[in-house]
Formats: sequence, C-alpha cells, structure tokens
Amino acid sequence: MEAFSDGVIAIIITIMVLEMKVPHGESLQALSPLLPVFLSYVLSFTYVGIYWNNHHHMLHTCTIVTGAMLWANLHLLFWLSLFPFATGWMGENHFSAVPTALYAAVLLMAAIAYYVLQQVIIRAQGTNAILKRAVGRDWKGKLSPALYFLAIVVALFSVWISQAILVATALIWLIPDRRIQRVLPRSGD
Repeated sequence: MEAFSDGVIAIIITIMVLEMKVPHGESLQALSPLLPVFLSYVLSFTYVGIYWNNHHHMLHTCTIVTGAMLWANLHLLFWLSLFPFATGWMGENHFSAVPTALYAAVLLMAAIAYYVLQQVIIRAQGTNAILKRAVGRDWKGKLSPALYFLAIVVALFSVWISQAILVATALIWLIPDRRIQRVLPRSGD
C-alpha cells in the first residue's frame, strides 16, 4: 500500500510540474506571466509533500492491511490526484474566485479522505492501535477542514484572504508533527 501510494504521489508531482509551460522569450520579463502558475505549483507541491510525509508515518503504525484500508487509501489518492487540475486552473486564471474555491474544495475533500483513512486504520489495528495513541485529540486534523471550508466561502468575496487561509493552513502542517514518531517502537529497544 505504501509503495503504490508513493508511486501515485510521485506521478501527481510530475504532472503538476509538467503543467508549467516554458515561456517564449529569453528575458526575465517572459517569466512574469507564469508567476501565478508557479506560485500555485509551490503551494500544491507543499501540500502534496505534507500529505506524503504524514501518510508515510501513518502507514508505519499499521500491523495489518485490510480491504477497507485499501479502499480508504484509494479514496485519498483520488482527491490528491485532482491537485494537478485544480492547481493548473487556479494558476492559469491568476487566482480568480471560482478556481480558488475549487482548489480549496479539493483540499477539503483530501483532508476528509485522510481523516477517513486514519479512522479506518485505527479501527483495523484494534484497541491498542499505535495511531490512536499518536493522534490524540488531533487539533490540526480538525482545524484544517474548517479552514478549507472557510477558504471556499471567502474565495467568493476575497481571493487573497482565501489564499492567505490556504497558505496559513499549509504552514500549520509544515511544523514537523512528531506524534507518531513518539509512539512508534524504536529499533534496537
């Protein structure tokens, strides 16, 4: 499951970077129309990296893999696979309202899918699930969907505030989350 997911995530990143078209012209001025596309890519690359990192750690808590876990994982990968489309549309349209709202909606659905996968893993691992102990109250996992929903609504009034919400949410997750590492048994112990 981990190897398949890593491959899909690598393809998602590849598709996103291939969506950036090389400008015609050799001056720095030729790059300026690509700035929104590049900034969209940077934000999405950050989000994909956050998902990959947290997914990787989460799967290391598993002692068994069930069919429900495989389907929940595919559900997450489905929403992540929409990142290139949403990223491209938002960047090509210079962060206009509807593409920004759609981008935030894809982030919201990916967050919900990640939560579902997390809960399916906890259920499959039993009462002493390592992931259950690691997640605890999961304030970041609960706050993020609310912020994505807020970004969807706000995008219809101010795309820049919506973008600020999306960037702030990514920054929350960039701070390394050591909850899982703290509860995993260390090799050599």
